[in-house]
Amino acid sequence: MTTVPASVPTVPVPRRGVAGWLLTTDHKRIALLILGTALVFFFVFGAMALTMRSQLALPGMSILSPHLYSEFFTMHGSGMIFLAITPFALGLGVYLVPLQIGSPTIAAPRLLLFCYYLYLFGALGMVGGFLTSHGAADDGWFAYVPLSGSEYSPGKGMDLWIAGTFLAGLGQLIIGGAILWTVMRLRTKGMSLMRMPLFTWSMVGTTLMVIASFPALLAAMSMLTVARFHPGVTASNTFNIAYQDVFWFYGHPVVYVMFFPFVGAILDVAATFSGRRNSGYKWTVIALLAFSTGSMAVWGHHMFTTGQIPNDYFSVVSIFLIVPAGLEYFSIISTLVGGRLVYRTALLFAIAFLPQFFIGGATGVMLASPTLDYMLHDTYFVVAHFHYTLFGGSVFGFFAGFYYWFPKATGRLLDERLGKTHFWLMVIGTNVTFIPMFLSGFFGMPRRVETYPPTAGLTTTNLISSIGAGILGISMVVLAINIVKSLHHGERAGANPWGAFTLEWATSSPPPPLNFSEPLPYVTSPAPLLDLRERAELDAVEAAEGHAHETLLAHAAASEEEPER
Repeated sequence: MTTVPASVPTVPVPRRGVAGWLLTTDHKRIALLILGTALVFFFVFGAMALTMRSQLALPGMSILSPHLYSEFFTMHGSGMIFLAITPFALGLGVYLVPLQIGSPTIAAPRLLLFCYYLYLFGALGMVGGFLTSHGAADDGWFAYVPLSGSEYSPGKGMDLWIAGTFLAGLGQLIIGGAILWTVMRLRTKGMSLMRMPLFTWSMVGTTLMVIASFPALLAAMSMLTVARFHPGVTASNTFNIAYQDVFWFYGHPVVYVMFFPFVGAILDVAATFSGRRNSGYKWTVIALLAFSTGSMAVWGHHMFTTGQIPNDYFSVVSIFLIVPAGLEYFSIISTLVGGRLVYRTALLFAIAFLPQFFIGGATGVMLASPTLDYMLHDTYFVVAHFHYTLFGGSVFGFFAGFYYWFPKATGRLLDERLGKTHFWLMVIGTNVTFIPMFLSGFFGMPRRVETYPPTAGLTTTNLISSIGAGILGISMVVLAINIVKSLHHGERAGANPWGAFTLEWATSSPPPPLNFSEPLPYVTSPAPLLDLRERAELDAVEAAEGHAHETLLAHAAASEEEPER
């Protein structure tokens, strides 16, 4: 008997061809549309970053004009956040949460498809600014006023950026709500909240932050619209500071939206490839919820230098976040320690995440100190910190999940040799690129500059960073080759190639339209497939012991009858 709730609507047989994808109500296909689109933008905006780093390799280079450099800078930052990493995070949730909680579908699948188109057309609008007469937006991903007003940013490119950001943010807000509703209402029998996998719990924390903070992004874009139609409002410092308050109320939680799902992915990967249950499950859940709550209270530490916020308060609450972060780290490390580790590519990315995100977190604590922030604000130290958080941390976490769940979504395994080549190139490239940026920041290099004088003492660190960026570019080429090769010629995966513990591995790879063709087991823990395995092993032991006992009794009976003969 199926254990899926009877109230869940059925999903029709999927259409074939392009129409089947463009009009799908299957959450897995919608998720793949989101993830595939985000991956394309990840490559596009990564290429922009590589171009900027090429210009900064040596002083005085002019590959890009100052105006075009500002456009690339703005579109790289906003594109990676709004159109790549955030959709990676939410797309994983759309695909995996229904499977992990035993539901045949996601809540409001048609609305979810509509949200994908909001995201897609918003993205095309943002990028479409390059086709306008004044070019794309060029005032940073945070679009501070009055720089983003019509007086300083004329033309339609900025208008398209505002409209595109609004549409993409609205779509992502509704997607977050659909994921959370699915978790709350569509769990299979036995799947209580404290039996959900930690990846699903990470999505709960993520969607709570999305619902709480993304309306602030929509409000900020509305404020920019007013500023462009009525430039006089930006003459008031009150309006300009209010915009920063509203924007950063979104801008800081979104960092954790781009982080939480990948922590959940690493927790699942660590358990699977160590052959152990997650250590400290309850404390990890508490840490995730505490972290998501605390993230809503720290937006002001981006504004220390404005003199408009209580610095002591925002410094204290920012530093407090190391407590739940430490609990999450402890859970991952203690799960790995003592396990029989299988060093597949997914686990390598998970392990590399730990020291690299630690660097991002530790330097974040430094910037949470107003005294240090006054000195380092708007320097390349901040650029290095931010990239260690989002690239050294979140992107590595994403690739851990990518290599882990790729066979579930496609039925094919990625090539391990190419995967490990991709991994090592990324590790080398990441650290060669971003460690010198800390030094550049200490030496006083400001952000958002398209060149620097040869007498500034910045040539060596910038050249090393640019070489590292080239290595990262090569790693992405290896990834693309691996994806194409594996989709066409990859080894067949089977239902559970890793021997994993959660319910998404209880169905075929890829799953059928309604996710599960066989009845699901009654869930008794966050690792139901491991429970089944342990029960089967125990039954086998008991059966063997019973057989041995019966054999012993038979021998005893035979020995008693022997003298009579």
